Amino acid sequence: MKKQLIVLFLLIFGAVQAQIKAPQASPRGIIKQEVGLTQVEVDYSRPSARGREVFGELVSFGKLWRTGANANTIVTFSDDVVIAGKTLPKGHYALYTIPNHNNWEVIFYNDTNNWGVPKEWDETKVLLKTIINPELVNDFTETFTINIASISNESAQLELLWEKTKVVIKFEVPTDKVVMNNIQTVMNGPSAEDYFAAAQYYYQSNKDSQKALSWVNKAIEIKGEDAFWFLRLKALLHHRLGDKKNALETAKRSLESAQKANNSDYVKLNADSINDWSKK
Repeated sequence: MKKQLIVLFLLIFGAVQAQIKAPQASPRGIIKQEVGLTQVEVDYSRPSARGREVFGELVSFGKLWRTGANANTIVTFSDDVVIAGKTLPKGHYALYTIPNHNNWEVIFYNDTNNWGVPKEWDETKVLLKTIINPELVNDFTETFTINIASISNESAQLELLWEKTKVVIKFEVPTDKVVMNNIQTVMNGPSAEDYFAAAQYYYQSNKDSQKALSWVNKAIEIKGEDAFWFLRLKALLHHRLGDKKNALETAKRSLESAQKANNSDYVKLNADSINDWSKK
């Protein structure tokens, strides 16, 4: 009985221990910001100075730094951005830096699965690298901080702040290009894909098949006969409307286009329909 009580106590103690949570020395921070029409996010861990000298001691000069603590500091851009005249494609990046007395090397690395710095550095994973001169500021920052500041429709800047050091990474976003493309698209009217999507929805929802047919015809006018998936929908609409002759004719055109494109799925779909509709 005594042994059973000891085992029970150990089990209960173990369960309680497993539920205990303690704060991390370098807590996680996440910032999200829209710059123009571009979504920017930074996910990082925030170490504190705690009376220690940071740069040159806690963070060595001339050595690769994770730019934070724990796992990678990850910066995400939803659009291509421009930094120091260089284009950084949209995506997720580990932000590494090499602090020095007079300048910092800033590196955007496209492998974000490392704890700290990579065990083996792969230069092919460096998507952008630039040199930035740090600023000495009067205000002391106890806990490492990354801000997104100086926001306009065209640009913003990542600010790295710790101790009395400030590093500013300016980035430009393609707001004007995106807006002008949107304006051009709207002013030009619906695209072939827009017409097709509307027609497909009407077909799948069993709505007005005649209207859907007019839309898919406009899609084909824009896209051409190579769009076998457009022709396939047109054949299905003809069949639903009871127009067997045009359904078969369009299915054959779709089959031919699918064969040219080596799309076996649409070849089979059309062949099966042709065989089925020819019997009726």
